[in-house]
Amino acid sequence: METINVILVDDHDIVRDGIRALIETDGIRVINEAPSAKEFFSLLKIKQPDIAILDISLPDISGIEITKILSVDYSSVKVIILSMHLNEDFIFNAVKAGARAYLPKNTTRNELVEAIHKVNSGEEYFSEPVSNIILRSYIKKAKTNENEQVENALSKRELEILRLFAEGKSNKEIADMLFISSRTVESHKNHIMQKLGLKSTVELIKFAIKNHIVEI
Repeated sequence: METINVILVDDHDIVRDGIRALIETDGIRVINEAPSAKEFFSLLKIKQPDIAILDISLPDISGIEITKILSVDYSSVKVIILSMHLNEDFIFNAVKAGARAYLPKNTTRNELVEAIHKVNSGEEYFSEPVSNIILRSYIKKAKTNENEQVENALSKRELEILRLFAEGKSNKEIADMLFISSRTVESHKNHIMQKLGLKSTVELIKFAIKNHIVEI
């Protein structure tokens, strides 16, 4: 198993000690720790990690500002934000800056380890509380948007299939409900995504919520 090298950045020694104790397992190694952005960037000149686990509140610059710098100057270093701040602005600013994951500091060991492995493999990870905040934000913004674009772009059948996908139905479930084949459902889904310029099922669901195709 390939070892994932991690640097911890938090201005509290006891927090870094706790995180280290939680995540150092087979496959994960904490190669360095830093209490500030200044010390963190000094360590990067010696050895770059695969992942940096950052707090937002630091004595010099914030973890979000560090993330912005990393995305430009050290793009191979993936960022996980581990913070007590669970509000919409912090979350969206962190994601916009380039963070691959965002978790609260009271997260479980298993969830943090899972996030590290997923981020290292190129995926994103958001804990349930963070995902709920993101979802609520999309729903709130959706209330101000018109859905004329969707109605004009998609056929009645495509709108129906989009709604069912957004409700969590599988290809087979949709096929059974509409008396068509799973292959036809997948074909409709691909056409919908092409028409709307979407790249994944997650984007499809977000689009459906945003445009009132489905209500949560």
